[in-house]
Amino acid sequence: MIRTKMTELLGIEYPILLGAMAWITTAGLVAAVSNAGGAGVLGSGGRDDTWVREQIQKTKTLTNRPFGINVSLATTPMRDKIVDAIIEEGIDFVTLGAGDPRPFIGRFKDAGIKVVCIIPNTKLAKRVEAAGADMIVIEGMESGGRIGNLTTMALMTNVIPEVQLPVAAAGGIVDGRGLAAALVMGADGIQMGSRFLLASECESHRSNAEAIIQATDTDSCTIGWSRGKGLRGLKNRFAERYLEMETSGVPTEELGKYVQGCSRRVADLGQGEEETNGIVQVGEGLVPLKKIQPAAEIIREVMREAEAILKNAPALVQE
Repeated sequence: MIRTKMTELLGIEYPILLGAMAWITTAGLVAAVSNAGGAGVLGSGGRDDTWVREQIQKTKTLTNRPFGINVSLATTPMRDKIVDAIIEEGIDFVTLGAGDPRPFIGRFKDAGIKVVCIIPNTKLAKRVEAAGADMIVIEGMESGGRIGNLTTMALMTNVIPEVQLPVAAAGGIVDGRGLAAALVMGADGIQMGSRFLLASECESHRSNAEAIIQATDTDSCTIGWSRGKGLRGLKNRFAERYLEMETSGVPTEELGKYVQGCSRRVADLGQGEEETNGIVQVGEGLVPLKKIQPAAEIIREVMREAEAILKNAPALVQE
């Protein structure tokens, strides 16, 4: 049994937080992760307050264990309606990212909702700790979807010694080796999204899981990096076209129109035969992702592997 500050804070059995993914982490997958002892997280990106209310209510019918919801702070003005809906419906915790979470921390905490901030650097980590956050997630550029500038290892090296809050590491972590490494580095758990794209409860188009299973480590790419809006996923024709436009000087506004709505299209329809719907957003930890299985089985595998590694670790130190 692995108990950490993260498991105690969130009231969960295992130190595994589901990485919220827009159009993908809905009630079924969220409840499956929570029922298995992790912490499921709804993804509200691209959604409205009506959807948020419906999904919170539905998830409550599927699990009596803790779960949360992610709020993308960049999605104004819908963001404020979503915040209102979350507070009115009630939930165990929120994860806040893609913006400065400090103006929202007090309001959620006053409503009895724990606040987990997703942060990209040490400076913001210290600031959200001072503002009253309950926990932080340090998410490296190895993660799928929108990415920052620092790697997961660099974030663990820099941030963990500087804060007292529980810390979950994220970015390229897909198995028990990653969890064990994060715990040894001083983290209190992990946030994992890509591995759960292969959960049987995941509602993303099945072709996306097949593309991930067929991929290897060199199939990861990032688009939008030179414009300060990096997006990681699998190489395909859509990504190649975007990179051609990006490097040839196409205006950022036009690039934004090209990529607009791709997350929803890929979640609903897959890449499409011509691979023009968008990219499958997944992190760099691709080689171990080889099979579709229930979320509970994923969590059991990760925990068994991490526990075995940590039990054997003392043998590395010779008297």
